[in-house]
Amino acid sequence: MEVKRLICATLLALFPIAQSYSQPRSVTRPDRVTIFPKQIKIVRTGKFARDVPSRRIATIRYPFVAGLPDKTILRKVRSLLYFENIFDTTLQEYREWNSLDTFDYVVNFNGNYILDVTFTQSGQAAEPYFTSKSIPVFLKTGAVLKANDVFNIDRLAELAHAVDEKLQNELTELIQSAKLHQDGASIVDALNDMKFDVKNLDDFSVSKDGISFLYDSGFPHAHWAFNPKGRYLFPYSTLQSFIKPTGPLAPFLKR
Repeated sequence: MEVKRLICATLLALFPIAQSYSQPRSVTRPDRVTIFPKQIKIVRTGKFARDVPSRRIATIRYPFVAGLPDKTILRKVRSLLYFENIFDTTLQEYREWNSLDTFDYVVNFNGNYILDVTFTQSGQAAEPYFTSKSIPVFLKTGAVLKANDVFNIDRLAELAHAVDEKLQNELTELIQSAKLHQDGASIVDALNDMKFDVKNLDDFSVSKDGISFLYDSGFPHAHWAFNPKGRYLFPYSTLQSFIKPTGPLAPFLKR
């Protein structure tokens, strides 16, 4: 009996210690998600693979999200970030087309109930191509954030003007360089037509440093050297008066 009591006392003494080590592992932060990278490899065969062996393999890498307690919202987020829904291209189409080389992603931010992911795809069709798309998701609803959700509506025109100033400053330099090109006249005309407007404010990316407003010029690869960078970062400190004080971006103003 003495031995049995001693064993029981020892187990009881050890139990709180084991519990204290196991508890932190089950604690998750409710304002962020867990992301597992998933990859699909496309192996091309036939004449194309024989003629261009360096491009026999293409890869698709996309994020698989976990950790949201609301299963309905979790399904919405997973659907938004599923690779077939990013550039409206199915896996079958990616398999049939020989143009894709790489489909990939980078997580720009994951916290404060916001998940921001930039997707890219690149390859070679009639000419090399590269496309990207940033998706800021509000984890409380599973919806993509838009300008009306995060910025004061009565300040949108002013905000667009501030972004356009950065774009126009860049275009001024590009126009001077374009004038020396053999297609200079058409390039300059295209650059002069570019303007960042209120409708462009919906395309933005969230990071710890601020908000990057995105602008796609649609320039062909042949004139890629004159393509504006199309990404204009505004620190949160400069957006104080534009961000809705009760909106999804409000926590960034308290830093």
